[in-house]
Amino acid sequence: MKKSNLMAFIALIVAVAVLFCGCTGTTDDQTTTPTPTATAAEDVQVKIFHAGSLTGPFEKVKAEFEVEHPGVTVLLEPAGSVDCIKKITENGKPADVLASADYALIPEMMLPDHADWYLTFAKNRMVLTYTNESKYADEITAENWYEVLDRDGVRWGFSDPNSDPCGYRTPMVIQLAEAYYEDDQIFETLVSEHSAITVTEENGTYTIHAADPKPDSTTLTIRPKSVELVQMVQAGGLDYAWEYRSVAVQNDLQFIELPEEIDLSAVAFADNYATVQTEAKKGDGTTLYVGSPIVYGVTVPKIAEHPDLGVAFVEMLIGATGQEILERDGQPPIVPADGYGTVPAELQSLVTVNP
Repeated sequence: MKKSNLMAFIALIVAVAVLFCGCTGTTDDQTTTPTPTATAAEDVQVKIFHAGSLTGPFEKVKAEFEVEHPGVTVLLEPAGSVDCIKKITENGKPADVLASADYALIPEMMLPDHADWYLTFAKNRMVLTYTNESKYADEITAENWYEVLDRDGVRWGFSDPNSDPCGYRTPMVIQLAEAYYEDDQIFETLVSEHSAITVTEENGTYTIHAADPKPDSTTLTIRPKSVELVQMVQAGGLDYAWEYRSVAVQNDLQFIELPEEIDLSAVAFADNYATVQTEAKKGDGTTLYVGSPIVYGVTVPKIAEHPDLGVAFVEMLIGATGQEILERDGQPPIVPADGYGTVPAELQSLVTVNP
């Protein structure tokens, strides 16, 4: 065989051998980059619209939920409960869970067009919060708080009655205080003299007119959300603010615990609470919020983009994990939760379903 032909033949044999080894063999220390067979799914975002007073416990439930559901991110969007619901009913914004500081807002504003069930899952009570730096912090008590708030230089506040349940409940507490402390000037002195909020009485029922509050912002401050007032008290911008007990506990605030007859916490005094009502804005008109025990509600709106995950979040909230978190954060859970409407099958073993 000619030398040139021999060399060509050898080159061909070597090429075949290299190709064969490349296809069938590897070494132990060889590094290879496998071709992916599928692309990773994008994170699913679960949106929660909730009362600002639920921020503390919901952040903890969110953390637990994300651990149990890899690839899911929970987005919390706190606001006044009325505003939370309006985002859904008026603006068409999707939410996978809606949680309100007043459960009654759900059947009133959402059923049947925007939701077909809801649960009541937690309770609360109204308190007056402050810090050790607040004026007269060493003097204020459950017996003299209304006198302290009326002293010169004391700055105090509550949230907007038109957007936040804590806001329309605060004037109720102050009005109820008149009968309890036998002083019929408490409301006028504390509220009406420092805002456009007035009260009228008819047949034993007191109606607080708060659709256009106009606080003087010197003595009395009103903010859209009750949790905004926490920062003002902590920073010294306010001496006192009306909040839920759970908010005070979660933010390490001092607080005055009021008698059950006026703090909207006890079913035993429901008839007494119902003697006060707050008139607030609703669209182009007004609506009435009647005094009642503070009970929180939750639902999965019909507009939810991930209703299955919304139900799963509610399941964790009303189950052992959520109950422990709520209790620790000063917000007594309702056990079992009460359910109304077409409660999802996944939740029925955890609730008392009511007609």
